[in-house]
Amino acid sequence: MLAIRLTAEPDRLDTVALPVRPGAADGAPAEPVPTAVALPAGVADEAAALAPIARFEGRAGEVHAQLRPGRTPARLLLLCVGEGGEAAWRKAGAALVRAARDETHVTLALPVGVPSAAVRGLVEGLLLGSYRYRLGADADAPTLTGVDLAVSDPETYEPAVDLARTTARMTRLARDLTNTPSSVKNPQWFAEQIAEAAAELPGLRLRVREPEQLAAEGFGGILAVGGGSASGPRLVELDWHPADAGTHVVLVGKGITFDTGGISIKPVPAMKLMRKDMAGAAAVVAATLGAAALRLPVRITTLAPLAENMVSGGAFRPGDIIRHYGGLTSETTNSDAEGRLVLADALAYAVQELKPDLLLDLATLTGANAVALGTRTGALYSDDDQLATDLLAAIREAGEAAWRMPLPADYVEHLGSDLADLHSAPTQGAGSVLAALYLREFTGELRERWLHIDMSAPSWCERDDAELTRGATGWGVRGLLRWLATLS
Repeated sequence: MLAIRLTAEPDRLDTVALPVRPGAADGAPAEPVPTAVALPAGVADEAAALAPIARFEGRAGEVHAQLRPGRTPARLLLLCVGEGGEAAWRKAGAALVRAARDETHVTLALPVGVPSAAVRGLVEGLLLGSYRYRLGADADAPTLTGVDLAVSDPETYEPAVDLARTTARMTRLARDLTNTPSSVKNPQWFAEQIAEAAAELPGLRLRVREPEQLAAEGFGGILAVGGGSASGPRLVELDWHPADAGTHVVLVGKGITFDTGGISIKPVPAMKLMRKDMAGAAAVVAATLGAAALRLPVRITTLAPLAENMVSGGAFRPGDIIRHYGGLTSETTNSDAEGRLVLADALAYAVQELKPDLLLDLATLTGANAVALGTRTGALYSDDDQLATDLLAAIREAGEAAWRMPLPADYVEHLGSDLADLHSAPTQGAGSVLAALYLREFTGELRERWLHIDMSAPSWCERDDAELTRGATGWGVRGLLRWLATLS
């Protein structure tokens, strides 16, 4: 991960970046922002002369490069920070690491009195925008290894940098887990990665249920979905329980390590990226690890039901009746609607055995998420207005996006089954809404304290975009950490 250093006396000046902002009046040219540390002779004057003619449009993340042969710095980067808020600085940080990818180090002189929130956003942008996932040698890897942030009082900003560094590290972990090919990433491997990461943080407790324990305890949904694979399913239970915790939250994440669709097999174009179908589990696990690293005073129990949905003689069939943890049964006529089956088990277990104050699940659940909200926005469901408002605010502040969707009563009738308690995948109505309504049936007495996010669309990005890089986005880690910090 890129090395970030706060310094009041910058000593690596081959490449220097200076912030610029839009002009004070509409249409006015960009202008440099006064910085907190002294610059080499002539640099400030040169930046002042360059900014008005560099054709900045005023958007955060615009970069203008100026070569200065034989002088210090040898390369000057003007970095537009837009309106200067946290989100703008996050975009600017990501743009800077891309513009300087062929440098070894960059020194960015920060403005006088820059807010800590802006520094947090900047560091997140630097660390997330520089993320790359490759197997084997990467001949095209950036050479940039470090960024110095020049400020007059480094100690003031150390907490913001540490917070951003932890958030980015956990987001990158979620991206790594999601990007890993499913030839490597089966349920056992995923559980082992969680165990390895948890072992590095004191105070975490881990339990992994294997198929024998799942069968003995009645986790019928997880067993059904994982029954077609040679790699058996798992249920990971990760608990962070600090002594000063006042609230207990259970996080549940869908962990389908590969999804063929089962007997209701997907076409190849829809199957090729199904290594990302465990992005919800990756996000909730990474957020829990982040909470432990930050020592947040909130109890978090994370459940990650892990399974491969494969085609074989052991695969569950359309029309099967599945008995979930706690006894509710589901008729499933589409084996490609498997995620809700494993989540149902985990939700029922959480309600009956863990009895938390709040219950939240995160899942790459439906393609309908993208149809309704596009590629960057998760669909949030809750019967509690305040819970929904608080979580949406945290997600927005973290630089992610979600939109609250309805839970209409007139759709509930579609969940009826002639053979079982519930029909898991009715074809009537809106797909993402029906999936949420189905999951709500397993929340019992926590129905009014439950939140669900369908994040299939924003879990993946087809191109570099601000702090997002092509591939897995780690969506949810940043928003969850912000939200969990408000519960302490």
